[in-house]
Amino acid sequence: MKNHFDIIIIGTGSGGGTIAYKLAQSGKRILILERGGFVPKEKENWDAHEVVTKGRYRPDENWYDNEGKPFKPFIHYNVGGNSKFYGAAMFRFRESDFKEVKHYGGVSPAWPLGYDVYEPYYTQAEFLYHVHGKRGSDPTEPKARSEYRYPPLAYEPVIIDLAMKMEQIGLRPFPLPMGMKLPQDISINESPVKLENFDGFPDPTDSKADAQTSALRNALNNDNVTMITHAYVEKLITDETGSKVTNVKAIVDGEEQFFSSDLIIVACGAVNSAALFLRSANEQHPNGLANSSDQVGRNLMLHHNGCLVAFTKKKNDSVFQKSLGLADFYHGAADSEFPLGEIQLMGRNDPDTILWMGETLFPGKTYNELKEMSIDFWLTAEDLPNENNRVTLRDDGSIQVNYTRTNYTAYEKLKEKLKETFIKLGEIDTDYKDVQWSGYDLDISGMSHQNGTLRFGNDPKTSVLDLNCKTHDLENVYVVDASFFPSCGAFNPALTIAANALRVGNHILHHVYKEEKSIKEKFEMLGS
Repeated sequence: MKNHFDIIIIGTGSGGGTIAYKLAQSGKRILILERGGFVPKEKENWDAHEVVTKGRYRPDENWYDNEGKPFKPFIHYNVGGNSKFYGAAMFRFRESDFKEVKHYGGVSPAWPLGYDVYEPYYTQAEFLYHVHGKRGSDPTEPKARSEYRYPPLAYEPVIIDLAMKMEQIGLRPFPLPMGMKLPQDISINESPVKLENFDGFPDPTDSKADAQTSALRNALNNDNVTMITHAYVEKLITDETGSKVTNVKAIVDGEEQFFSSDLIIVACGAVNSAALFLRSANEQHPNGLANSSDQVGRNLMLHHNGCLVAFTKKKNDSVFQKSLGLADFYHGAADSEFPLGEIQLMGRNDPDTILWMGETLFPGKTYNELKEMSIDFWLTAEDLPNENNRVTLRDDGSIQVNYTRTNYTAYEKLKEKLKETFIKLGEIDTDYKDVQWSGYDLDISGMSHQNGTLRFGNDPKTSVLDLNCKTHDLENVYVVDASFFPSCGAFNPALTIAANALRVGNHILHHVYKEEKSIKEKFEMLGS
């Protein structure tokens, strides 16, 4: 059959793109369905007004909050998924993140699998995504079986000074683990690529190691792998028993098409994957596919994310600022028995945002003047699973996101810790004295770290997926985006998504298809 494939993968982000890379080696006939197209390489890629203010690459789509008010989610439908626009900080979750942890807002549950299970796949994912870093520099870093393949990104002079001053006041800053494909990775000649516009921007130079450039491109080099873009998967269709999915209904360039497959892998992002299962309700699954537990869409987590900008007297002429991290407060502090979160330098804020921040603090100053005064920080704190924070569908099929913040105290305290840090810095360097602060916190529209809507576990009554991320209710459907997270730590989920996709891909290669081959061989022996 022309439209029959051994495997269909839906989505091309950190989960879908990575498992496509892994399964390409199987020789199986694989179809990848991507809702969007390729991000065009154009001068607007680095045009902050176009990308940030006008949202050039974001879909014109409304979701709805608790009160039914529309909002435009910060998501992207394109080849490579949201990874085309991420900040490329590739952290392993800490060993404690896989265990039960007490927080200000309650308890973060333990994962059914521990860090040791994920460690070898973290190593593989770091190699695949060209992660640059330095083992042992991060005081909270978990054990690793090997060094980073690539050295850390060099600090620019002003960042060197900041790191030295932080060490003087007792902190332990470290080089961020960054997914970057740099010229010096393959050449002895150092010619570092400096990207001023980074977080939230696509990279036309392909230096940012995203799911498309690092994983999917390799997969598509295999003759057994096909990708169709602009293919919106509307529904998964089961057989008469409701035990397995046999067909995928997609709208391709406005036309309805059906594709059949023996194995389905869903990687649409935590919100859209849950929505797809709900949208696929049928007679056998009246509340949505894989939803006998009533857990599909529940326990949505987003992280508490935000930007805090320090306006100092220290001239900041750095070009690529995103190179330093600070995890001293990840597990708590002397005056905090509970975890707070992680701090890192971020890429420069766009001119419109910087001018907005400086408008009341320093009226009349230009963007360039404000830029040289500013040091941009990104803060992440953990939010906790809550079954009432959930994805549902409205009567017209649009997405509703019911979400109330949990554990927000940790985030507020983390911001205070950063401000206290600069008070101490000001005591040893007057250029850091009397810092003026501005910034913003992401609201419900900030969907870049969405996770948790299809959690995995041992008990089909309390989880949607089993330990191999196959749905409990369906024989042949796997999920490899961040939906499977039982909790979310306080780091960008990208590396953990990729590591898990490699783990699930390994399971499919060595167990699903091994069993299939064994059965076939037995049948042929009986027939002879």
